[in-house]
Amino acid sequence: MDILSLLVIIPILTIIGIVFCQTQKQTRIIAAIGMSIQLLQSLYVVWAYLKERALGNTAEMVFTKNYIWFETWNIHYAIGIDGISAAMIALTGVVIFTGIFASWNIKDLSKEFFISLILLSMGVFGFFISLDLFTMFLFYEIAVIPMYLLIGIWGSGKKEYSAMKLTLMLMGGSALLLVGLLGIYFHSAPGGGPLTFNILEISKIDIPVNVQLFLFPFTFIGFGVLGALFPFHTWSPDGHASAPTAVSMLHAGVLMKLGGYGCLRIATFLLPDAATELSTIFIFMTGTSVIYGALGAIMQTDLKYINAYSSVSHCGLVLFAVLMLNKTAFNGAILQMLSHGLMTALFFALIGMIYGRTHTRDVYKMGGLMKILPFLSVCYVIAGLASLGLPGLSGFVAEMTIFVGAFQNESLYHRIFTILAISSIVVTAVYILRVVGLLLLGPVKNKEYLSLKDAEWHEKLTGVVLIIAIAIIGMAPLWLSDMIMDSLEPIMQKLTSIK
Repeated sequence: MDILSLLVIIPILTIIGIVFCQTQKQTRIIAAIGMSIQLLQSLYVVWAYLKERALGNTAEMVFTKNYIWFETWNIHYAIGIDGISAAMIALTGVVIFTGIFASWNIKDLSKEFFISLILLSMGVFGFFISLDLFTMFLFYEIAVIPMYLLIGIWGSGKKEYSAMKLTLMLMGGSALLLVGLLGIYFHSAPGGGPLTFNILEISKIDIPVNVQLFLFPFTFIGFGVLGALFPFHTWSPDGHASAPTAVSMLHAGVLMKLGGYGCLRIATFLLPDAATELSTIFIFMTGTSVIYGALGAIMQTDLKYINAYSSVSHCGLVLFAVLMLNKTAFNGAILQMLSHGLMTALFFALIGMIYGRTHTRDVYKMGGLMKILPFLSVCYVIAGLASLGLPGLSGFVAEMTIFVGAFQNESLYHRIFTILAISSIVVTAVYILRVVGLLLLGPVKNKEYLSLKDAEWHEKLTGVVLIIAIAIIGMAPLWLSDMIMDSLEPIMQKLTSIK
């Protein structure tokens, strides 16, 4: 058994184990064991990849396997990873592991909840290891569809509305994406050979420029909808606000990264001429996402809405960096996906823990929680400092890399939008510090909160694991950056060849 297929098989075996559980305790123990093994497997994949590189393996993708699936359309179960996908696999492993423990007290239909949550994670893992466009799209849909049930059944507030809105908008994005992927497939053999969905084979051919210009908007917007691309982002705040804690963690922490990853790996890599020609149009949309998301967050009073709009801004930075079309900015985009995935998972976990105690998410109804919930409060401050880009934490490394890469473009148009994007840092600092002041500092506004208990063991485990990951990226980023930079070389070769 190859080590990449295990990333899909372990969740399936865990789901089968959960099906046979008789009690809530058995269910969460099996889920925890399965996702602990998955975390170890994810980290092992990263270690094995680094070992391959150290041994001098310069292949574009490593641990590749290729099995024919549907011969008529030349669809294969083709898998492999490079440094980019290895990093995203590690992120997914950490977030699903902590998400299980953040959901430790789920009582209603706990078996069905954990099955849906793990199925979502399986789709994400399958997406990141796929080298076949059809298989990648299949795993993409497996990751998206459980969101409707997870929000509609276990959510809160306007959960039915939010679940339906999210599903319809993401399915609309999937429809656009399918058009783009099929267009690439039907132009994958310009010399008259067999058509293929294989990403590596398609990257070796030159799709006609007029075809690229037609397909790029379908592909970039299709993935961009999941990456909260303006103006297709409106599903995100409502979806996050209504989702249960672990679902918000996975959705913002991992699922939205499928959008940025797809825009880089598929839209930019396979359609480089169109990416170069149309980047100025989409830079306006992504730059708007960055500013609009930050300004939207500053206007909110609900903790989840604040973090949801913040995610729109931070994910907008990812797509903004991708459109800068240079190696440094690409590296920053990947680092930003990792950083945002970890810190937003920590944010949503803490918001869920605080809400479970105070039964409110309105920052004006809380205050002085640092005195009552010191562990959760300190974790919240660390997450906030990572979000506003404090040196030593992951946010600083990612954002600085993006802005340095963006300024490498000498175009006045690019630099204007880069300056606007940089201004979002100031806005981010305003709403983060404002929330910390209202939520944690000052006198205790509600005397009933004085009897609240601080974090339990499973909540502390969630917070500590995510903070350690954030600190590792912030204080020792070079090994990760080097791993990513090596894997960006094929994309840069495609872009350089057309300039």
